[in-house]
Amino acid sequence: MKARFTYLGDMLFWILVAALTAALAVILLYPLLRGAKAADNIRAGEAAVYRDQLRELDRDLNGGLITPEEADYARAEIGRRLIAVSADEPAETPKPARHYRFTEAFVLLVLPVLGLCLYLTTGRPDLPSQPLEARLENPGNDVAVLITKAERHLAEKPDDGKGWDVLAPIYFRTMRVNDAQVAYRNAIRLLGPSPVRLDGLAETLMAVSDGVVTEEARQVLEQSLTLEPDNPRARFYIALSMEQAGRPNEARQAFEALAKQSPADAPWLPLVNEHIAMNGGPPVIPGANQAAPAAPGNPTQQDVAAAENMTAGDRQQMIRGMVDSLDAKLSEEPNNFEGWVRLVRSYAVLNDKDRAAGALKRGLAAFPPPGEQGRQLLALARELGIATEGATQ
Repeated sequence: MKARFTYLGDMLFWILVAALTAALAVILLYPLLRGAKAADNIRAGEAAVYRDQLRELDRDLNGGLITPEEADYARAEIGRRLIAVSADEPAETPKPARHYRFTEAFVLLVLPVLGLCLYLTTGRPDLPSQPLEARLENPGNDVAVLITKAERHLAEKPDDGKGWDVLAPIYFRTMRVNDAQVAYRNAIRLLGPSPVRLDGLAETLMAVSDGVVTEEARQVLEQSLTLEPDNPRARFYIALSMEQAGRPNEARQAFEALAKQSPADAPWLPLVNEHIAMNGGPPVIPGANQAAPAAPGNPTQQDVAAAENMTAGDRQQMIRGMVDSLDAKLSEEPNNFEGWVRLVRSYAVLNDKDRAAGALKRGLAAFPPPGEQGRQLLALARELGIATEGATQ
């Protein structure tokens, strides 16, 4: 039975191909056939006009409107034109006919053969037909089919929390924000709250409100922090809510706390430092507040305390001085990988891309890319949007 359906599917496919080929041939041949017919109609129309003129000439002669000499002269001229039109028909018709026959042969024979050869070369005639049900069974990487499969499953089993849990982030990545919000709510209702689900729900709420951390989103994020106090995503958004609410000091402190507890290679650290700078604070280098010996250029506790009482201009000048000091010390002691990471990141936070690129090149000279540390420096540069062309030369 399955083989029979496969045979019928293949037959229907080739019937469809033949029908489409015939339709295309008709579309291409129609202007040619219409052109020949139009030319014949024009010649027939001219001959009919001349015959009408001859009959009208006889009426004018019988009515005495023209003399016999004038009638003979006019009849001779009209007859000459009528003969010329009638003589053109057999002489000119074969030429376009031969031309059209060649074009028709090309359209009817050569064009379908070329199309078939192209399909057999670049197409997949051996690929079996796959109706929707078959594609749903093996969706592969087709996101649309994955979504359809999940939606069908959830329509039959709406209490499947795992299904909603899988579908929610897919909805969000495909910009179906409202659907993602519903999916996250159902997953939380059926499976219980988790940091990932709560953070996802908060992000859908913010996406609906054009990036604003609403009161509902903030409450969801606070619930996420009760389950995972060190959740960096929730902490970032809560600090952002303080910034949006016009509380720069609280926002800066929240961002600084997040930066200090983040790994040195955390991908969110540059963005956090940008918000720290927007709220009037110096960039934070992770680990600077720990008891381990400070690396060259790291701010001391006294530096951090002094920065709290400075104006924005003085604080920016202090930051510049610290970065320049780190730069000078690395020139003397280049075998300090963490120092190069901090220097490149500091210049990027200060929006000095030229010096950041220069620091990257010098750091790669000390730690070439074939090594693990060199590869980390290149990855950091790409993350910060620093050009790496020529950095390894």
